[in-house]
Amino acid sequence: MGQGEKEGSNGTGPERWSARRKTEAVMRLMRGEGLDELSREQEVPAHRLAEWREAFLAGGQAALKSRPTTAADDALRKAQAKIGELTMKLELYEKKDELLARARRSKR
Repeated sequence: MGQGEKEGSNGTGPERWSARRKTEAVMRLMRGEGLDELSREQEVPAHRLAEWREAFLAGGQAALKSRPTTAADDALRKAQAKIGELTMKLELYEKKDELLARARRSKR
């Protein structure tokens, strides 16, 4: 049986658990219900419930680490890219101007 599946109550084979049902089971564990008790009630192996709980906690932790981007962040990123582009152009024009000035001086 794959992760997130349980034996169907009518014996027809594995039944898929939706993310919502898994979340409800994990939340019951988080509220203090016993792992073994919930495992028997839901007919899901205790190790599977523990895996769901760990995945749930890891996902929550990852979500808290990342900072949502805002329109201001996007505008800042675009402005920084434009500044970089213009800086490169300016450096090229300065180099070109320097080379032209040298060429004029060497003709004299």
